[in-house]
Amino acid sequence: MSTDSLARSFASTRKVLAGIDPSRLDDPTPCRLWTVRQLVNHTVTAPRAGVGVLRTGDWHVAEEDFASGDFRAAYDATAADAIDAFSDPAAAAKILTLPFAEVPGAFLMQMITTDQFAHGWDLAKATGQSTDLDPALAEELLEHAAIPDQFRGEEGKAPFGPRREAPEGATAADRLAAFLGREVRPAGLSG
Repeated sequence: MSTDSLARSFASTRKVLAGIDPSRLDDPTPCRLWTVRQLVNHTVTAPRAGVGVLRTGDWHVAEEDFASGDFRAAYDATAADAIDAFSDPAAAAKILTLPFAEVPGAFLMQMITTDQFAHGWDLAKATGQSTDLDPALAEELLEHAAIPDQFRGEEGKAPFGPRREAPEGATAADRLAAFLGREVRPAGLSG
């Protein structure tokens, strides 16, 4: 199974992490229930949980504050480990038990790819960086995105918000964010 999109997603979010000033860690994000700190931690812990279930069958999300230390180094190590784990030829077909369903490894890799890219967008938006992230990857993720209605709802009660419309002329990453439930405003408007 090719890990190209996964690697590109990690690389996109890594560029955003490089631009985060630690003084912004307590700022709000488009994921209104999470601060920049919590989202930075999620970008490290979620893939680690995925790799854990892939390698051992155990789903465990660590409660560690990576944002208090060198979160970029922690992210780099996490990305390298995830790419290595999903490069295993047996990973794609392996059936994994997640908290909400049993899924093949290929599905989990796609989930992590989209999650990393989307939260990179959230962090860019929260910290005043460009949200025009890897346009080709954003188009690819949008093309393959499918979220059943039962996974959409109010923030904190469902994994995804209701699908929103992106403004005319929105970038591919902004359109993906809107599809995933983020509010995307036209250029020049705050928020």
